[in-house]
Amino acid sequence: MSTATENQDTYEMGPTAGVMHLDALAFAGAAAVVSAVVMLLLGVFGAIGVYGSAVVAMQQWHLFFEPTVVGTAAGMAEAAVVSFVLVYAFARLYNVFAR
Repeated sequence: MSTATENQDTYEMGPTAGVMHLDALAFAGAAAVVSAVVMLLLGVFGAIGVYGSAVVAMQQWHLFFEPTVVGTAAGMAEAAVVSFVLVYAFARLYNVFAR
């Protein structure tokens, strides 16, 4: 008769199990796209007068964002660049510690 502890050994990761590494460029690129889409949505919401407090917060946090067409495009570019750089650095640092 087998017990739960005997079967558990097959599911545990041993010293030979591989550690997951992040593809830093793909992860950072995905974060940049998500950030740009969120900024686009906030620009649209700001233009139609919805979620005013979130739009005001983004105007305070981002240098170029305004609820106009040009301000939204500039905010999207800023958010994409900042998130790409920060997430890329995070993924690289994660890969260093995951070794």
